[in-house]
Amino acid sequence: MSSPNEHGTWTLLTGHGHVLVEIARDPGARIRDIAAAAGITERTAQAIVADLEAAGYITRRRTGRRVRYTVNRDSLFRHPAQVGHRVGPFLALLATARDDTTAGPDQ
Repeated sequence: MSSPNEHGTWTLLTGHGHVLVEIARDPGARIRDIAAAAGITERTAQAIVADLEAAGYITRRRTGRRVRYTVNRDSLFRHPAQVGHRVGPFLALLATARDDTTAGPDQ
């Protein structure tokens, strides 16, 4: 298997996509955990979470000192190429448990 850097530095998803997937995986995740999983800084993760909330993709609810997120899976993609498509099916594919991703493509 090749390393990600052998094929360039770009990824298929944007930071916003990575953050949304991480929140869908773990609605109780801390910003530091989201940032680490998405490969971005905590400050960038905070800004992206604010963007996602402002756009209606997620809601935040504070419980004591913790924040819990709810993903609006009926939200529509914003890009014209995906007009009319909801984010729910996309998240259902990508927001599975990490253990599911350890098998190779032929398994």
